[in-house]
Amino acid sequence: MPSSVAEDAGDTEARRGAHFVQSLERGLAVIRAFHAEASTLTLSDVARSTGLTRAAARRFLLTLADLGYVRTDGKYFSLTPRVLELGYAMLSGMSLPEVAQPHLERLSGAVGESSSVSVLDGDAIVYVARFAVSRIMTVSITVGTRFPAYATSMGHVLLAGLDEPSLDAYLTDVGLAPLTSHTITTPERLRAEVAAVREQGWAIVDQELEEGLRSVAAPVRDRSGAVVAAVNISTHASRSTVDSLREDMVPPLLAACDGIEKDLAAAQ
Repeated sequence: MPSSVAEDAGDTEARRGAHFVQSLERGLAVIRAFHAEASTLTLSDVARSTGLTRAAARRFLLTLADLGYVRTDGKYFSLTPRVLELGYAMLSGMSLPEVAQPHLERLSGAVGESSSVSVLDGDAIVYVARFAVSRIMTVSITVGTRFPAYATSMGHVLLAGLDEPSLDAYLTDVGLAPLTSHTITTPERLRAEVAAVREQGWAIVDQELEEGLRSVAAPVRDRSGAVVAAVNISTHASRSTVDSLREDMVPPLLAACDGIEKDLAAAQ
């Protein structure tokens, strides 16, 4: 192992308590190696993605297969629906998805486009509810799908809800990769965009996550005024201009967010 890598590993281990179970971390890394664009992997793929040796990756994969979380034909591996159990307890314990769903259905019915709710998890947004009218992205979006916050309208809204120290930490740590030619790739520009979103109360993102995809999002707040989630409407650039998003989509979006907030307050 190169000295710099060894030093980094040593620093990480020093920050972890004696309770830390490294094998659990590695097992979860194997599960996370699978995603929408890599739903079927070979042993070599998993080892490469996780940084594990082939022997270690094989042990984890076969253990997960024994537990019912992975299936294999001897060469290729894929996750089974049982992995949904790992997140179901958290999602089912939240009132937000259940409360938001009927509002998403009405919103999509009114504007004729797909709508979603997400929360911020680290440097990514995670979808917790969705009503799809049509598929407009190259990847399928479902509950649990993650996207980088910096390239999404819901991400901009959720970042605008952070306090300044948290936003500073995010901007310091995040890598702003150019996902398209429209993606914001400097902390300064992203900070300015977040400030504008915080001021106006909603965000529009024009093809920053994927070419041809436009979306508008607004926040959902709790009783204290803290941003707890974001709602968006997504559309293809061929169907809606940025101006039409602002004029036609923002009012019903804000109304949906207001309805979700009222129902959340009543449910608490």
